[in-house]
Amino acid sequence: MFYRPDKGHDLPHDPFHAIVAPRPIGWISTRGQMGDNLAPYSFFTAVSASPAQVVFASTATKPDRGDTKDTVTQIRESGVFCVNLVTSALAAQMNATSAMLAAGEDEFLAAGLEKAGCEMIDCARVAAAPAALECRLVQIVPLLGQSNFLVHGAVVGVHIRPDCLRDGRYLPPDRLSRLGYMDYATVTETFEMARP
Repeated sequence: MFYRPDKGHDLPHDPFHAIVAPRPIGWISTRGQMGDNLAPYSFFTAVSASPAQVVFASTATKPDRGDTKDTVTQIRESGVFCVNLVTSALAAQMNATSAMLAAGEDEFLAAGLEKAGCEMIDCARVAAAPAALECRLVQIVPLLGQSNFLVHGAVVGVHIRPDCLRDGRYLPPDRLSRLGYMDYATVTETFEMARP
């Protein structure tokens, strides 16, 4: 099969959502004028280690947030955000925070999640997350398509849950990833390869 994305694919579901996978989930927490917000983004990744930087893309919009969603609106207001990482133990709560709640409704409360404070930025983070990255906004880049934005952040603080550090390495019990559609995977098997 070959198709051009701009012409359509004639399939019941868009295959592009599943081709680039697995994708890590950036569970983005923000604090804005209307309070705290938490939402998962699977168009997310780290892009540099020195200095540490991450990006995520927000697509679509909400009627009560103008040209975007709560997350990007609040990052525009505050200039900061926190990326919480997800394990399978947090899958149900992560999924619950993807609900389209009204602006100002707190997803932490709706999903029954405990908040913890950040050290370098004014933002809440998910207390149970295996790791969390405190970020200062570098830039928001408009992407092709309506209401598509790339958010670029510099990591200014890193939280690691103590049980996820073993022998000086970050080793969470597993890593939850998005495969596309409504499919997820838990990464538990790993192997090492030395560079040539």
